[in-house]
Amino acid sequence: MFEVVPYPERIATWRAAAAGEIPDWDQVFSDFHATVDWPAAYFWRELSDYFPNAKIILSVRDAESWYQSMDKTILPMLRTSEEPESIGIKLIAEGVFGGKINDREHMIEVYNKNIANVQSTFGQDRLLTVELGGGWDPLCQFLDCPIPDEPYPRGNSSDQFSGNAAAAMSTPSG
Repeated sequence: MFEVVPYPERIATWRAAAAGEIPDWDQVFSDFHATVDWPAAYFWRELSDYFPNAKIILSVRDAESWYQSMDKTILPMLRTSEEPESIGIKLIAEGVFGGKINDREHMIEVYNKNIANVQSTFGQDRLLTVELGGGWDPLCQFLDCPIPDEPYPRGNSSDQFSGNAAAAMSTPSG
């Protein structure tokens, strides 16, 4: 979302996708080599079909830890949103969780089912499931690239999320 929110044309594209208008994926990703997280994660099936040679990295963690992070970051924004057509409401709150973003057990069940769905869809040649914070080794082996000479990044913890989101929203469109 940090590459979407500051750009009105990207917001329009993803809102249209959330409404069912699948975009020209080549155009959407013309300035990028990869995508992470929302909103593209919602379209993992479509994107994996459209980019059949793309490697897929599924980061996972304990479901309770995942929910606690969601509850500190994304859920407060969704629960207080006054934009029913926002990407977050359409794709995450409604599309993924069926509007049940106040039902912890439902959300955890959906999280676990999503992991199982992704893992059952792809073979090991295309999918790497990595524990959150798993380090460079498995990732670089999977992508057949050298291990960087820098620490493994951790740039969007629950504590950092609010500042990162505020910065993205205040970045001038360009």
